[in-house]
Order: sequence, then structure tokens, then C-alpha cells
Amino acid sequence: MFDIEQYYEAGSVEEAVRLLSEHEDAELICGGTDVLVKLRDGKGAGGSLVSIHEISSLRGVKRLEDGTLVIGPATCFTDITNHPLIQKYVPYLGEAVDTVGGPQVRNQGTIGGNVCNGATSADSAATLQTLNAVVVLQGTDGVRKVPVTRFYTGPGRTVRRHDEVCRAIEIRPEDYLGFTGCYLKYGKRSAMEIATLGCCVRVNLDPESGRIREARIGYGVAAPTPIRCPETEASLAGMNAEDGRIYEKIGNGVLNEVNPRSSWRASKEFRLQLISELARRALREAIRRSLNHEAPFETLPEEKGGDQSC
Repeated sequence: MFDIEQYYEAGSVEEAVRLLSEHEDAELICGGTDVLVKLRDGKGAGGSLVSIHEISSLRGVKRLEDGTLVIGPATCFTDITNHPLIQKYVPYLGEAVDTVGGPQVRNQGTIGGNVCNGATSADSAATLQTLNAVVVLQGTDGVRKVPVTRFYTGPGRTVRRHDEVCRAIEIRPEDYLGFTGCYLKYGKRSAMEIATLGCCVRVNLDPESGRIREARIGYGVAAPTPIRCPETEASLAGMNAEDGRIYEKIGNGVLNEVNPRSSWRASKEFRLQLISELARRALREAIRRSLNHEAPFETLPEEKGGDQSC
């Protein structure tokens, strides 16, 4: 049994916001794969829960007329991985969340929970950083949009206020069109494992010259929060994808922008080795995918208006 004072089932985002504002001890729950584990361990015992699991507007994936991808925070990992819009435009995000736990966790856990729990080890975090994703929050003061690069404030902490509900995660077309990417996760096991380190590298190559127009590098567990490596990204711009020196540049450059720590999973020194090596491997795979013409480009106007959801 879980030690819960009250359980509320919200029928809308507005109702969830109201319930949170009325109950200071209440915590949001959707998939429950994080919240219920904490309750089982005695954290937050005696508090209340506000469930948003049944709010259908928070589930699914769609593409707006301007090309923006909108991911519902209550969408489970399995549905994200298998969704045709994700597979077509941001397949590396689907690959990233497909490394979460096992099938049972991926069928229940949600991307909104993965983002809002503030864990630097969240498997969606590094990729969403490189996508410049925007977290849409709704609270008693209205709706606000926060870039995911400014969403995390520390280990397990975010800018989300107690009375706010994540209502969407948005990805603009300029942040995914023309890009290929790769997410790599290191753990001691190949499944049911929290990341010792996660790395996502994305590139936009000029098809004529083969040079890197733009590179993006994101990490989880390389610092107290998920991070980007802007200096190394800038240093790769303009380099030829077939120039072997890019792997040395990325492998050495990222070491100047990270701040890992030692823990029972891995020492700081081992994480530094992983940070360098995973960046090289992810860059190599991202370039391979680009050279194989796997990057999504702008589609026909009639397709842009499609509204597909789970």
C-alpha cells in the first residue's frame, strides 16, 4: 500500500492546476513510474496526488501548419518511439526514449514526467537539449513557454512551479529539418538501467560541399543538469564531414564544457572518458546517416497540415 492522503483525478489541465493550487502537499502523477517508486521508498508519504492520466489532450504527437512538432507530455515512451511523425522527423528522440527501462516502463512512463522530474540521467534530456525543445507550462498565472535549455536548475530541480502543469513539448522546424542525429547511452546493463552517461550529437551537412553547417551536442549525467556544449559545436561548423580531425576536435573539446561527478555508478574519470568517446561515436553515426540522405527536409504543403496523434 502507498501512504497517500488524497487522490484526485483531474478532467482537464485547468482542473489539475486548480487542485495543485488548493493542495500544497499534492504532487502530479501520470504514468507513475517515478512518483510511485518515491512513495514506496517513503518520500512524500502522507501527501496527495493529482492525476492527469485521463486528460486526452495531453497525449499524442502532431505537426502544426508551420512545421512545429507538438508532443503531448502524457504520451508514453513506446508511443513516441513508434509514432510516424517521430520516426520521420526526429527518429533519434524515439531511439533515446526506447532505452528507458524495459517494455513495461516504456508502456507506462511518459515524456512529460521524464522531463519534469529534473533528473540529469533522463534519457530524453540530452536529445531535447539539442532540439532546442520548448516546455509549455500552464499555471494559475496563465501559460508560459520555457526553452528546455533553461528548464533545469539543479539535480532534480526545474523552473516548473508547484501549480503548473506541462501541457506540451514543442520542437520548431528549424531545429529538426536538415538534421540527422544519434543518441548513445552507457550503462552497465543493456536494459532496465539508469544512464551512467547519455550523449546526443546532431549534424546538419551541406549536401554540396559535405561541410558541417551546424552541430549540436547534448549530454545527460555530464553535469548537475542536462547540458549543451556550445563552444565545441561552434568549432565543428564549417569542417568537412570526411575530415578525420573532427573526431579529435569533438572528443577533446567537450571535455572543457562538462562537469561530471563521481558516484556509485562511475567515477568522474570514467565519465570523462565516456563523454569523449560517446561524442566521437555519436558524431560518426550522425554523419553516416546524413551521407545516406536520412535527414528530413521540408515537405509538401498538403502534408504539413497533417495532425497525427496517438
